[in-house]
Amino acid sequence: MFRAPIHHCRQCGTAVEHRVPDDGDTKIRAVCPSCGTIHYENPLNVVGTVPHWGPTGEQVLLCKRNIEPRLGKWTLPAGFMELNETTAEGAMRETHEEAGAQIEMQGLFTLLNVARVGQVHLYYRARLLSDRFEPGPETQEARLFTEAEIPWEELAFRTVKETLERYFDDRRQGHFGVHTGDIA
Repeated sequence: MFRAPIHHCRQCGTAVEHRVPDDGDTKIRAVCPSCGTIHYENPLNVVGTVPHWGPTGEQVLLCKRNIEPRLGKWTLPAGFMELNETTAEGAMRETHEEAGAQIEMQGLFTLLNVARVGQVHLYYRARLLSDRFEPGPETQEARLFTEAEIPWEELAFRTVKETLERYFDDRRQGHFGVHTGDIA
């Protein structure tokens, strides 16, 4: 993901300099020569759920994207975390916005670093309370899939594939853990 560099100070509007600050930092930052503000740029958090259905969670809910990137590809309900919400609140909100699904949040399931695009993806397991969905404008279709039915070659993102593979592996073992990893 490309982010345009900072050109002007967010505090006073002066054109910034891109240099290593004089405070012992080791990275090039946007530094205001007028007021001294150092502008830090941090990764974005993507939060979502693995909504599951059935007595043993044999089906998962996927959403067919109605927006770029990856228009027409399948994904778990997820999106960017907003200010003033927890990761779990954001995951629940995104699930409702994208799929119109009613869920009961469960534990954190995967935390995947996607450093090349400056993102961290966090997925929670979530038990579906109904098999009726009302997809929002970002979703063409929301439906349940068993592991064998998942359109593996039509998944939108590697983080979704990794999360689904780990979900079904854990389901077979009868125990769900918390998984972390890096997506190169």
